[in-house]
Amino acid sequence: MDRIDRIDEEAQTPAPPVTFTGRKTLVAAAVAVVLIAGALLIRPARTGDDARPPGPSERAAAAVGMGAPAAAVDLTALVADREKWLAKHADDDASWAVLGAAYLERARRSADPAWFPKAEKALKRSLEVRPAEKGNFDAMTGMGTLANARRDFGTGKKWGELVRAQSPRRWTAYPVLVDAYTGLGDYKAAQAAMERLLELRPGLAAYVRASQVYRDRGWREDAVVAMEQAAAAAKGPAEKAYALFRLGELSWERGDAGEALRLYEGALRTDPAQAEALGGRARALAALGRDGEAVRDYRLALGRTPLPRLALELGELLDSLGREQEARVPYDMLDALTVRDSPDGVDDDVVLGLYEADHGDPAAAVRRLSQEWSRHKSVQVADALGWALHKTGEDSTALEYAKKATELGLRSADFAYHRAMIERGLGDEAATRRHLQEAMRTNPHFSPLRAPLAKEALAAIGQPPSGGPENMQPATPWVAPELPKAAEPKPKPKPAAQPKPTPKPSATST
Repeated sequence: MDRIDRIDEEAQTPAPPVTFTGRKTLVAAAVAVVLIAGALLIRPARTGDDARPPGPSERAAAAVGMGAPAAAVDLTALVADREKWLAKHADDDASWAVLGAAYLERARRSADPAWFPKAEKALKRSLEVRPAEKGNFDAMTGMGTLANARRDFGTGKKWGELVRAQSPRRWTAYPVLVDAYTGLGDYKAAQAAMERLLELRPGLAAYVRASQVYRDRGWREDAVVAMEQAAAAAKGPAEKAYALFRLGELSWERGDAGEALRLYEGALRTDPAQAEALGGRARALAALGRDGEAVRDYRLALGRTPLPRLALELGELLDSLGREQEARVPYDMLDALTVRDSPDGVDDDVVLGLYEADHGDPAAAVRRLSQEWSRHKSVQVADALGWALHKTGEDSTALEYAKKATELGLRSADFAYHRAMIERGLGDEAATRRHLQEAMRTNPHFSPLRAPLAKEALAAIGQPPSGGPENMQPATPWVAPELPKAAEPKPKPKPAAQPKPTPKPSATST
């Protein structure tokens, strides 16, 4: 008799009568089943006293909810968890918003814009279930973050301001606004939003934006302090690695390649999947003369996270080493990346415009960057457009954009070099010298191609002639003029003598 037949026979056997003791046992068992079922269905939220460590999906959900980087493994677990849940609970607007944020973080980590349409679909589904009018702030914030990631800062601003209008104290609106205002070139509004964010929720997201705002204004020391605070506030390896990478970027921009290398390597030790730090390490190695290691790291970084900026940097490094044929590979990759990104709404016009200005068609660069300037008036767009105009020989117009890029306060060797070359084209030798010196003082290794050209141009101009600028020194020796002598003071007249008073007669006199 097989197992199924035994189960059928047992089912047909009459059950024994239930005694009083049996009834008590059945009741107790039923109560236990109800309690267990309730415990499974009504799972209490974690509290601060819960000793259980958070799982991978919980860690990732906490990170993306705070606008912080998440570990790749945790992110994979979160995506799988939410996708499985939403397959049976399609009306859970909060889970759709979390899934959209997770897709966005995946796009950031992988530099793959194919995740953007998935994020947009999840966030829009969340807004269908719970519209913006009913306060679906997580999905609205996610839509703003998505727009900023695509460099559509005007749309990012609209979403951030919508959240702020409905809930002015909701802190998650302000990182979106800082990024959007910065991309639009409204740096005063970006600083105001950052200060409000620090008031509402000091932490990793706030300190990262504070560092960004301070850097854009040229306040280097404040930018470093804010990013160090971000590193101290980081809770997981991915967050710590991101803060170390940003500190490395600040060190690189001020010309300290050795310190930048140390920070990039610290980020990679903390999170080996931090591909941006790998690209940063390549940049620092090239500045230190370790070209072979730099080429290796650039190729590894592009294999993990194909960013257009890294492709341009590798191509220019190979060009500077006389390896023009090899440089065509990353340049072709740059073209392919911009074609790949366009269908998903990603704006790579600044990087592509700089590439075209230096290595392709400067006139096409001017057209591309002029359109970008009509949308986003940031210092990065102003610098790139000014440089493209210089390459087409329009130095007078180019200088106006170069001034917009440099006069806010951002200390960039690239910006200073671009302005210097534009001023050289206009014949302004003094201004050219001043800005070339600024570029070399800011970061003498800012580019493997342009830094040597800056040194050559500075040597060709030389130092200003002794004696100061023309007409500053008199033609004849200076002779002290004869000053009139002061008049002798007249003596003051002596006051007249006062008569002595007559003494009064005494009472005893007769």
